[in-house]
Amino acid sequence: MKAVYFDTHGSLDALTYGEIADPVPPAGWVKVKVGACALNYLDVFSRRGMPGIKVELPGITGGDCAGTVAETGEGVTGWAPGDRVLINPAFVDDRSGHFEMMGETRRGAMAEYCICRADQLIPVPTHVSDEAAAALPVAYGTAYRMLFTRGGLKAGETILILGASGGVGTACLLLAKMAGAHVVAAAGSPDKCRRLTELGADETIDYSAEAIDAYTRKRTGSLFRGGGWDVVVNFTGGDSWVPSLRTVKRGGRLLTCGATAGFDPRTDIRFIFMAEMSILGSTGFTKDDIAACLDLVAEGRLDPVIDKVLPLSEGREGVRLLEDREVFGKVIIRPGLDA
Repeated sequence: MKAVYFDTHGSLDALTYGEIADPVPPAGWVKVKVGACALNYLDVFSRRGMPGIKVELPGITGGDCAGTVAETGEGVTGWAPGDRVLINPAFVDDRSGHFEMMGETRRGAMAEYCICRADQLIPVPTHVSDEAAAALPVAYGTAYRMLFTRGGLKAGETILILGASGGVGTACLLLAKMAGAHVVAAAGSPDKCRRLTELGADETIDYSAEAIDAYTRKRTGSLFRGGGWDVVVNFTGGDSWVPSLRTVKRGGRLLTCGATAGFDPRTDIRFIFMAEMSILGSTGFTKDDIAACLDLVAEGRLDPVIDKVLPLSEGREGVRLLEDREVFGKVIIRPGLDA
């Protein structure tokens, strides 16, 4: 089969588009013909190499996948070739605690075919496209869990979303608006802010021109006069961490699910105790979180933001766009476009 893979960790140049052996589903697994694969930062981090995480080489990234069942392994029931499916990319063995992630600890879906356990499959309604379904698991499942399962976001609350133009960011914006929140979306250019307004953001902050904490104080007032936002979402970390602490309302919540700009930033404990804020971590998603998002798409209440759809042969370019932060929403890879 054709795939985008790497034989060694490294820069973008480590990625190759070419032939690799077809996967064979063992007992209890299924082989899926990839209809669409959505890119995420795991496609960058897995290729570069991550401390403490062993990646199977040659490595194939791609955690998000929608497609059709091509073959079932021994003992699989309830699924048959031709069934349209969405894959939950995460798997945890309840007995051993062993964790696997497609595109990280085992090969993913940046290929014509991939394999997964049968219990990772979620049926896709006929009127939901592969592209829309594939956009959901990592970005929208993560956003759904962070905002609602962990964050308890409610109608009428104010929420600041950092990195709002990316996959998780646009997911947070759409889900927060659906919940009835007042959304302040932060991005790094006037054009991205304009597009965020078109998506429904009530306010935007172009942090290339104005610091998020300065805007917050100017807009809402000082901390002890009720200033700040009820909820702040920061999944970038790095240099944005301390400024985001300064934007949380007294008694508010700071939500985090990642650290794309750095996992060990300096901090300032004073803002944490003076604002009496809660800092809530959220890691990934469950099958139920993904299914809830898929239901919202099927009901017409959620329309995932897709920036570009590229053929598999341009998979490396898709990763570059993500790595260089030149995307708004999701980049989708479709193997069928190469035919």
